[in-house]
Amino acid sequence: MEGSRLDERSADLLAREAGLERRLTADQLTMIALGGAIGTGLFLGSALAIRMAGPGIILSYIFGALLAWLLTRALAEMAVAHPTAGSFGAYAELYVSPWAGFATRWSYWFAQAVVIGGDAVALSIYCGWWFPNVDSWVWITAAGVTLFALNARNVYQFGQVEYLLSMIKIVAIGSFVAFGVLLLSGIIPGTPAIGLANLTEHGGFLPMGLAGAWLAVSFVMFGFVGTEVVAVTAGEAENPAEAIPRALRNVIVRLALFYVAAVFVLVALVPWNSEPASADITGSPFVQVFERVGVPAAPHLINLVVVIAALSSMNCNLYTATRTLFSLSRGGYAPAFLGRVSKSGIPLPALLATGSGLLVAVILATVLPQGAYFYLFGVALFAALFVWLVCFISHLRFRRAWAQRTDATPPLRLRGGSSLSLFGALAIVAIMLTTWWVPAMRVTLLVGLPWLAGVSLIYFVVFRKKTP
Repeated sequence: MEGSRLDERSADLLAREAGLERRLTADQLTMIALGGAIGTGLFLGSALAIRMAGPGIILSYIFGALLAWLLTRALAEMAVAHPTAGSFGAYAELYVSPWAGFATRWSYWFAQAVVIGGDAVALSIYCGWWFPNVDSWVWITAAGVTLFALNARNVYQFGQVEYLLSMIKIVAIGSFVAFGVLLLSGIIPGTPAIGLANLTEHGGFLPMGLAGAWLAVSFVMFGFVGTEVVAVTAGEAENPAEAIPRALRNVIVRLALFYVAAVFVLVALVPWNSEPASADITGSPFVQVFERVGVPAAPHLINLVVVIAALSSMNCNLYTATRTLFSLSRGGYAPAFLGRVSKSGIPLPALLATGSGLLVAVILATVLPQGAYFYLFGVALFAALFVWLVCFISHLRFRRAWAQRTDATPPLRLRGGSSLSLFGALAIVAIMLTTWWVPAMRVTLLVGLPWLAGVSLIYFVVFRKKTP
């Protein structure tokens, strides 16, 4: 693509999304991304992953962190060059094809809307640990109303609240790791050292072999979905050129440390096979750890933290899904009314439309009370992985396009970009195919492929002729 043509299309993308306020700081961007990533994927979804891999789950999380790092590098380069709320959907439109931009943005909106429902179901499971006789729909509805009210306010206030919620999660994970180390070492008076025997006993470090650790990656990746949120916030960042790279760097470093350390402590404290091999999850494994080691009141405190984590994740996902739907509308790929913004710069119609995920959650929580979370989890995973795949492909095309320019260079250029993005794309394809061999995740392809086919059909029948 010629440099002048590329600049014109980039300027057009930015002009489409006028009306959003640039009020988010680098620290708020970091916490919003952490809020989207640190959620039920770690606090609830890790339970089934541990059953599949045993202590080898540590390797699964290290691999997931590597892929997330590769993604943040690719997004940092593109987001600094094109700071737009359309983010990776806009990059796909610019560098791959209009179909890629259409399919990516609709798939991301779909994934986030479903994840909101999944987080809501997880929250109802957490609250059910305290109040088993209260119906799930009560907790889901209460959380939905609260978060809609918060997201309807200006973006700076949203950023402040998400900063606080994310900080609570970070402090809680850090405290869990620190306390776990004390339990493992026996430093606490009157408590015998647990040691690291649970990492090698009960079948060894890899009781299911490397195959088990690889299969568990499909669950692990959901814990890292959300790191891409920083690219979405680019359209409302105060100083994108400085804030976005810093936020992405901070997010991936903290996620890698928190996830690997937390999971290490988790499988070291309690034998990985101590729970029955069932697909039903009745509570967070982090809560179950403190129940088993007999620490008074700690299970209740940890359960409160995971409730906050679910709320924070829902809050962040509601934000990103709303901005994605707003971007679709401004691009002419969704009804025009969804692109309207309030006086405070909030796309309220898109916010209300995104609430469909909560409606799905209420229905599934009623019809499938035990399996609702993992059904929603699996459905959303395909769309999320597809978005990551297109991000890597977009970055490969981004690098090629800028390499051909003689009049300018990209504002940010990191080493090893193209080769690393190629590896990331191949790894994502492998993970997507692997879900077929994970019984609880087979729904990923069964629903994901028809979804992508349907979105593609709509584009080529309805929107292709409208594309400039």
